[in-house]
Amino acid sequence: MSEHCHCGHDHEHEECSCGCGEQEEMNGVITLVDEDGVEHGFEIIDMLELGDSQYVAVVPAGEEDEDEDEESDELVLLKIVAEGVEEYLEAIEDEEEFNQVSAAFMERLKDDYDFVDGEE
Repeated sequence: MSEHCHCGHDHEHEECSCGCGEQEEMNGVITLVDEDGVEHGFEIIDMLELGDSQYVAVVPAGEEDEDEDEESDELVLLKIVAEGVEEYLEAIEDEEEFNQVSAAFMERLKDDYDFVDGEE
């Protein structure tokens, strides 16, 4: 039995050549290593494609705690970068690109998250 890949494209997962199949593999918690070599767990919330680039929205994964702090709700936006057959996530350095990606994720996730306006 084949599953739809839920990427917004009209095809079965097995027929998918748009690269969206990675979303299924990335569901759940991923581990990222910071510049100091420290590992951090993140839960993938959403993925989207803008132009020729793909992006992922993640939140820090923590132990299930009813008294979650605000930091655990912080949405982190990363760009999926392909290098040969390998893919990795990197920070979005370009401010204009970040603003476009941020606006797109805010629109997509507005029913699930209360976004706080940035610094004024």
